[in-house]
Amino acid sequence: SANDVAGKVYEVSGGVRSYFNLKMTNTELLDRNMWLEQKITDLEKALQERGMSSVEIDSIKELPLKDYQIFKANVINNSLTMADNYITLDKGTSSGIRSEMGVVGINGIVGIVYTTSLHYSVVISILNSKSSISCKIKNSDYFGYLKWGIGDSQHAYLRDLPRHAEVHQGDTVITSGYSAVFPAGIMVGTVDDILDANEALSDWIKVKLATDFGKISKVRIIARNDHEEIQELENRNLK
Repeated sequence: SANDVAGKVYEVSGGVRSYFNLKMTNTELLDRNMWLEQKITDLEKALQERGMSSVEIDSIKELPLKDYQIFKANVINNSLTMADNYITLDKGTSSGIRSEMGVVGINGIVGIVYTTSLHYSVVISILNSKSSISCKIKNSDYFGYLKWGIGDSQHAYLRDLPRHAEVHQGDTVITSGYSAVFPAGIMVGTVDDILDANEALSDWIKVKLATDFGKISKVRIIARNDHEEIQELENRNLK
């Protein structure tokens, strides 16, 4: 099909870009893995000091993944300068990929799978006017929706957060978990500025995105095991 032919072209050109970014990406991965391993060690030590057994700690470590499947994929095409940007991946239905799966990179969320062919899939990037992802301020129950402002690949805006919610520059923004796409707690970015939206009930929170969309090459696709059941129930209630 035309999608598969285009996919092959993107795959070749994407491979060239990936080669030159590989050394830098590997260095970033090593640094991030070391940081994560240290954080896990510190957390385990703190839990043990509070009387939690190693068995209980191991069970907690398994919780985030038990309801999800994780697929690896490579970026073979990516746009940044359009009003609606998309990303093409080298995995499709033959690898178990379907629409409405979440996509994350090394540092944070990337977007949501929009459409698939047998061997490829197209993702609606966060940098897309159609993108709307439920997010919240870390350590807070207040949530809003992340929308792109168009033209700036490094920032997006958290909207509909109640005006009385306490937010500060530098606060961490994560996924809320209030959808069947992303689990709670995935990194989105940090609060860069708080803007008066001239709305009675909410401000706009300018978010510095954790993902550098100019150099993403490898991603993970997240599939919630009970996604179809949740979607069927929600669609039934909307009728």
